[in-house]
Amino acid sequence: MAAVMVSAQRSFPQSVRGLREWVLGLLNLILASALFALNGRLPDLVLLPIANSVFLWGAGMQMIGTQKFYGEAPGWRLFHATWLLGLVVMLVWLAWRPDFPTRVAMYSFLMMALLLNQTLVIARHGERHLTTWIFALLSLLPTLALLHRGVMALQTVIAGQDLPQGGPNQGLYLAILSFMTLLLPVGFMTVATRHLLTVLEQRSNRDPLTSVLNRRGFDAVHARENARARRSGAPFAVMSIDLDFFKAINDLHGHAVGDQVLIDVAGVISGVLRGGDAVARFGGEEFVVLLSDTRLARAELVAQRIQHALREPRPVSGLPACTLSIGIACQRAHGEALDSLLLRSDQALYRAKQRGRDRVEIAGDASTPSTLAPAMRLFS
Repeated sequence: MAAVMVSAQRSFPQSVRGLREWVLGLLNLILASALFALNGRLPDLVLLPIANSVFLWGAGMQMIGTQKFYGEAPGWRLFHATWLLGLVVMLVWLAWRPDFPTRVAMYSFLMMALLLNQTLVIARHGERHLTTWIFALLSLLPTLALLHRGVMALQTVIAGQDLPQGGPNQGLYLAILSFMTLLLPVGFMTVATRHLLTVLEQRSNRDPLTSVLNRRGFDAVHARENARARRSGAPFAVMSIDLDFFKAINDLHGHAVGDQVLIDVAGVISGVLRGGDAVARFGGEEFVVLLSDTRLARAELVAQRIQHALREPRPVSGLPACTLSIGIACQRAHGEALDSLLLRSDQALYRAKQRGRDRVEIAGDASTPSTLAPAMRLFS
């Protein structure tokens, strides 16, 4: 599993956070297992404090990795406090005041703290999906086993009784902890793989520069909206949007500034739209918008609002001013092909370019006046 995670981390270093910490955690658990295998060959006073501290390091790094994966700040204070307290516990109740039950109780509660924190992180941030529930269960079971072991050992201490070396349920505890130690990385990788699939799907449907949809993603949105429109009878509209004189911006200010302008324009368009609408970049300086459940009047209003928003001062400073030409096409009949809609909106966009740019044109009757122009002067 460590090798699998190393491979995933190298292939997708920015897409799945926490993999590096999980690899370090697994390597520490492997080292701890090797140290425990030396039992009887090295003095307990030397072997046990080191081996148990390394084991706590492993569990702690897994907790840190889980926190990073879900976007939480790493709990380094808990991590360092746990392994340092574990070292003190081993030294005090192994060398200074030998007390096996107290040592078992304290060490169980320290391990439980790490696993419990990890379980709570999964519960807070994990999506409602089978993979998350499995990962949470794999983290919760050893937490409960350690709680039971710690409480039983503590009761022995309070009663002043001797706990047999390992205790009566030692085999059960070891079986659960060993099995869960093996399965936890599998649970994490299952959740990480699902997240990675989501990331890859988004990459295939998104424009890498502006993060809006690309043509493939837009086609999928149109297919869903077209199917919904067939069922409900609600119309929708498509807008073709093009930046005016964008080549001049690239020539005068450079392509890096041109890219920032595209990102800014994409953000402006997205900010005007509703949740059910969609915007895509079809390449170059061309954007296409799908307006769900929209007739011509609202489509024209949205277009005017986009142009108005682009003229407003925004947090992004230092970018050259730009304007937009927009062509609008409303669905003529249910089931009209996307290519037909795009052709008509592109024709309207071409008229907007011909008639001076920075304007909105409607597909169909080229002489149709903008009935919203007087109203939009209120926004200017």
